[in-house]
Amino acid sequence: MAALPILLSNLCLSIADEGGMSMLGCSVYLSSKLSNSDFEYLKQMKQIGCHGVFTSLHIPEDDPQVLIDRVTQLGSWCRQLNLNLIADISDDGFARLQWRLDEPDSILASGVTGLRIDYGISMQAIATLTHAMPVALNASTLTQADVEQLQLFGANFKRLEAWHNYYPRPETGLARDWFDEKNHWLHQLGITTQAFIPGDGGLRGPLFQRLPTLEAHRIYSPLAAFVELIHQGVDRIYIGDKTISKSSQVALSQYLTEDVISLHLDRVSPVLQNLVWHNRPDVARDVVRLEEGRTKQLLDPTPRNADQPRLRGSLTVDNERYGRYAGELQLTKCDLLPDEKVNVLGRVCVADRPLLDLIGANTAIQLIQEE
Repeated sequence: MAALPILLSNLCLSIADEGGMSMLGCSVYLSSKLSNSDFEYLKQMKQIGCHGVFTSLHIPEDDPQVLIDRVTQLGSWCRQLNLNLIADISDDGFARLQWRLDEPDSILASGVTGLRIDYGISMQAIATLTHAMPVALNASTLTQADVEQLQLFGANFKRLEAWHNYYPRPETGLARDWFDEKNHWLHQLGITTQAFIPGDGGLRGPLFQRLPTLEAHRIYSPLAAFVELIHQGVDRIYIGDKTISKSSQVALSQYLTEDVISLHLDRVSPVLQNLVWHNRPDVARDVVRLEEGRTKQLLDPTPRNADQPRLRGSLTVDNERYGRYAGELQLTKCDLLPDEKVNVLGRVCVADRPLLDLIGANTAIQLIQEE
């Protein structure tokens, strides 16, 4: 995909420059009545670094007033917590809510601070709307012709972003290569990108199969999907499902505030927990080497479980047979054969194993017993 002239790239500034949407966001849906637990969840997410809320207005509610009341309630909560509220909407949604594109004040009055336009609305109308509020377009379907039209109609590119979909049905999520290529083109234009990661708490129906943008992320932990999207250069990352677990809230908070990657294991000695470990500065191909292991010497060096294969994600310690390496702690990044000089201690849970490939030089790591 060829890029537009540099002039357009210079115009396309991030919404964050105007104090808008930040990197982490969550989702609240309006298919049922909002409860106090929804508000408490929003407060928890705000505390861990969430700055935006996504909701969908594609609800076949017989009484439009019910939907109006619910989005207004959610908007009130978001104002109280200083959270942006981005609503997914189509032309049908505008009609049912009695919102008018040429009267954006009525939209903003509900507490909605920006719109994610799905379908049925012209590029000319979208261009006009960008002068009143942030607008996100469908990243997967946006074309160069669309961008040229937006430029022609005088869109405010400072308030324009490109958001990908989430995919409820298994096997329909996006391929990494295609996703990366699309985002590269969008970034060449200076357009901010967004994608969804799955939750691991309350899942959204009717399929309850999690809501990722990338199909590979359907089995990832929220942290693993989040970190990978950061490595892929995605600008905004929203949790697609209704909630994430308490352990994922802690893991995301630690990553956002302390740059620590939390790994959950099926078993891990208490003496190794509540400590922050670091990968060595010289990154090994096959293993993550926790550089403090040999210094701290927290484990018995007697050989045990040294006949077990070191499957990907295994936590190991070199025993006394390894001489000066005794006490070295490692996490295997690939399957390795048994070694009589290496004790197998436990294994990283499936959902967190993708994080092993994202651990770089000096990365901080915490080992956590899986509940």
